Amino acid sequence: EVAELLVDAGAPGLPETGWEAVERARSARRPRADAYLDAYFEFREEMSGDRCGGTDPGMRCGFGRRNGRTVAYAAQCGTPTLPAGFRTATRLIRLADRLGIPVLTLVDTPGAANDEAAERSGAGAAIADLFAAVAEARVPVTTLVVGEGGSGGALALAAPENTWVTPDCYFSVIAPESAAAILKRGPEHVRETAGELRLRPQDLVDLGVARGIVRT
Repeated sequence: EVAELLVDAGAPGLPETGWEAVERARSARRPRADAYLDAYFEFREEMSGDRCGGTDPGMRCGFGRRNGRTVAYAAQCGTPTLPAGFRTATRLIRLADRLGIPVLTLVDTPGAANDEAAERSGAGAAIADLFAAVAEARVPVTTLVVGEGGSGGALALAAPENTWVTPDCYFSVIAPESAAAILKRGPEHVRETAGELRLRPQDLVDLGVARGIVRT
């Protein structure tokens, strides 16, 4: 099920600039994953852990019921995703695929955790395995970007050709600050860089990255 869609790039309520999209996605006032899951499902049961001894409180995975139908979900909660979170999502998607249950993913992360502990825990391999699980799934996988969609940590949960966005999100292969640094631009050029990345919801629809903008 998809809610009312906004496909007009000039529709009211959409961010006017790339930096406004980033600020809205980072705002503490916008809904988080739990709000979406609670509103969508009548009942849900969570599963936890990656079967390797790791957990990530910033990744919600489980099965929910809506209108008599079971749907699996993997939802980021706005924090950098740990390797255990990617492995748990992979476990969930492959289980749902075996059971023939459709999957909903909610994207909301500034990116994958990239500290020493994450590297020791196999972050790169965990992200790659999740990419493979999403690509190989025989059941429908639907993605909704609800906040920050930063880098490979967000891309790993995005369903090819079935990703939707909300007005309070951005989705980009790199954060504006990091892009500006790579281009050897000073902090004063971060806002300009955000616009050049074309990361606004309406930009993502125009580029064909997202199918539509879901009104929340």
